Amino acid sequence: MTAIAVPTRRRARSIPATPRYIAGRIGQAVLALFGVTTIVFFALRLSGDPARLLVPEGATAADIDRVREQLGLGDSLWHQYVSFLGGAVRGDLGYSYVQNRPAATLIAERLPYTANLAVAALVLSLLVGVSIGVITALNRGRWQERVLMPIVLVGQAMPAFWTGLLLVLVFSVGLRWLPSTGYDGPLSLLLPSVTLASLSAAAIARVTRGAVLEQLSQDYVRTARAKGAGTTRLVLRHLARNSAIPVLTVAALELANLLGGAVVTEVIFAWPGIGQLTIQSVAARDFPVVQAIVLFASAVYIVINLLTDLLYCVIDRRVASGLTGGAP
Repeated sequence: MTAIAVPTRRRARSIPATPRYIAGRIGQAVLALFGVTTIVFFALRLSGDPARLLVPEGATAADIDRVREQLGLGDSLWHQYVSFLGGAVRGDLGYSYVQNRPAATLIAERLPYTANLAVAALVLSLLVGVSIGVITALNRGRWQERVLMPIVLVGQAMPAFWTGLLLVLVFSVGLRWLPSTGYDGPLSLLLPSVTLASLSAAAIARVTRGAVLEQLSQDYVRTARAKGAGTTRLVLRHLARNSAIPVLTVAALELANLLGGAVVTEVIFAWPGIGQLTIQSVAARDFPVVQAIVLFASAVYIVINLLTDLLYCVIDRRVASGLTGGAP
């Protein structure tokens, strides 16, 4: 009986359960989206009546009621909620109260600007953050670490609005090298991307340093060094792959955050992205647009986290073995 049971167990471990895992994650994603949209829907209704902002000054109560009926705000709250959910399932996120255009269209128009900014900031963050993390880990206790780590701490401590204002004062107002606001070609992308990258690069650098230090204490690293492996080969062949998971996690979260709209940075630089659209819509109590932005940002977070989890299985097979119920 033992001879029969052992092969059966091995075959069970070799059958991937990834579809079941993906189905579970999709179910969690649907519940998360439902919860977020529900909370935002009812929280927005507590902010006030948008009809009062859309009527001219001196409008009568009858004028306000007429606008409220036109916007569908005269219905009961539960009727509005069910209508919103039904439209969201069909892909209809409603029309903007202010611009009288589909909310999905407004987001689609702003998305390329936010995407360009997010990708530029993430690439810069990875280049700087990973480089600093590896250098400080390989030179622990030396002058490289003593010089670079304070820079990392300063970058992580400074808020985005302060970094952005300093960059504008130096490079736009003082030196007049770069444009300060709006989008006017590739140069306009430089200051906001550096502002966003300053925070992300600091976080990536700290995580990379910790991951590399952990791997440096492993037996396989000592064995590779005993065999004469140089620093470059050690980093590229061994440390890079084994230290990638925590770095990938932070990078994925940063990308999701940036694609959701870097609100503060976009406002400072008057960047025509989703973040600025969010501020304008909240100020105008444009409920459909705010709800659509929150739904989009939540979906971006969930999708990127799911893709990151699946990528773990490619980088480290021990993760895949854990998902399929196999032994590590």
